[in-house]
Amino acid sequence: MLAVVFALAGAMKLSRTPQQLAASGLGWAEGFGSGAVKVIGVLEVGAAVGLVLPPLVGVADVLAPVAAAGVVVLMIGAAVVHGRRHELQMIAANVVLLALAAVVVWGRFGPHAF
Repeated sequence: MLAVVFALAGAMKLSRTPQQLAASGLGWAEGFGSGAVKVIGVLEVGAAVGLVLPPLVGVADVLAPVAAAGVVVLMIGAAVVHGRRHELQMIAANVVLLALAAVVVWGRFGPHAF
């Protein structure tokens, strides 16, 4: 589920301009250049791939929790941006996604890894 959210969000950022994103309700995109928005999109798509592909093929399984840790860092940054813009609903979404990614990190790196 986490990978699907980030794959879709990243694809949207890669396929639209910051102005189109802002018009669709992502007002934060106006404060970033097109290149920065594309980098965020690449990071999100990369996170989605990293969460699913290594466990799926059974190679370098350690990459899934590393990708999840990257999602945690990405969501912290997103929450800071939304906090500066006073976008409380977006912060709530960031916290939920951060918590889900943290569960993956804990579940894969923790004392009782699954």
